[in-house]
Amino acid sequence: SETSAVVNNLITALENYRSERLESMKPKQPEKRTLSEAERKAAITFLKSPNLLGRTKQVIADSGLIGEENNSLIAYLAYTSRKRHTPLHLMCLGASGTGKTWLQEKVSELMPEEDKLEITSLSSNAFYYFGREELKHKLLLIEDLDGAESVLYPLRELQSKRKISKTVTLKDNKGNLKTVTLNVEGPVCVSGCTTREQLYEDNANRCILLYMDNSIEQDKKIMEYQRKLSAGQVDESRQHKLKEQVKNVQRILKPITVKNPYATFLQLPEEVFKPRRTMLLLLLFTETITYYHQYQRTLKTDTDTGEQYIESTLEDVEAAFTLLETTLLKKSDELNDACRSFFEKLKGYLKEKDTESENVSFYSKEIRSAFRLTPSSIGRYLYELERMGYIKITRGNRYKGFEYKVQRWNDLESLQQSSRMLVSCILENIKSVSRNPTVSQRPDGLFKVQKDSRKEAVTQGK
Repeated sequence: SETSAVVNNLITALENYRSERLESMKPKQPEKRTLSEAERKAAITFLKSPNLLGRTKQVIADSGLIGEENNSLIAYLAYTSRKRHTPLHLMCLGASGTGKTWLQEKVSELMPEEDKLEITSLSSNAFYYFGREELKHKLLLIEDLDGAESVLYPLRELQSKRKISKTVTLKDNKGNLKTVTLNVEGPVCVSGCTTREQLYEDNANRCILLYMDNSIEQDKKIMEYQRKLSAGQVDESRQHKLKEQVKNVQRILKPITVKNPYATFLQLPEEVFKPRRTMLLLLLFTETITYYHQYQRTLKTDTDTGEQYIESTLEDVEAAFTLLETTLLKKSDELNDACRSFFEKLKGYLKEKDTESENVSFYSKEIRSAFRLTPSSIGRYLYELERMGYIKITRGNRYKGFEYKVQRWNDLESLQQSSRMLVSCILENIKSVSRNPTVSQRPDGLFKVQKDSRKEAVTQGK
């Protein structure tokens, strides 16, 4: 019995030692910083400033992100939504070398260290072994989705259900097997980069999609900044100071409920694919803009539940439509971004070649030489455009080459025009309701005037 007691004490000591070692191996989470009174006052002053979105866009540019003004502001607001009960998610798309990771990295530098987790690669079960609340309201940054293919399923569950669980078998102190359920709670805000939108379609449906600017003008801006940085003409200390100020702004944002009284008026173009999730993204993005303006909104109280909340304004709705115009347009286009860019460039090339461009034909060899594309790339684009009816083969064969003609010249312009007309109509309807509170929307989208029952009351003399 004495030997048994000694061995049990030894086992207990070894288990404690093992637990301490495992705990020491875990990466230490950055401690939440306490702001000084001056820092807090400066952050509140920033959040109360007029034209907050415009000022934020300028600060992001001054912190070292060149170009991509709209994309950077969308990413900033999406990352800000991590503090809300239903965060937004982001996916940066573009060809290799177009600045996807750079955009994600520079905007994430404006977020507090304690609120983000940067990931390069993950094993298939990695997410299940985080602490129960370790990921709650965190920003998860995935540099390349190709390095996280094994965790895409739990990642989708975290995005949709805001929690994941896994049942595993472990041994207890006596060597007996027992079943344990690992639970990890969200919500989390997920941001990732990829060149292959179609491959990660299930994840892309849950995200706001950002398409990188690969124009010649953007190339010139970036190269000019690179030259200045190399020559020491960039004030990096000022950039660091701006980043710290924006981090403080993020730290003082408080959890608060947002209600959008104009939500029933919002509609999407009929051409949008998967409209249910797209509508949810639009509503959440509008609420996030309101949430970011919380220091400029009147705090209201629900008389029934006692819950405090702030309300979206017409300006918030208008800003959401303006910022997401490109994203909504891309979700309405049946061509993917790379193929659409090629097609628009092709039409511009043919118009420059001949004013009567509608009758101009072209060969793939000519276009490949002019655009400096690989044979496989131009073959893929032409096949997709011909299959979708945007171009047609007029003559030729696969040995000598095919001659093509463009069939649809103004499809993108028509899509843009119909989308803008719809947004304009929605905003005008909201303005009408705002000017006349006695007007409400009917189920068919029209309006009706509410009657004042007090004016119709008749005294019966009883």
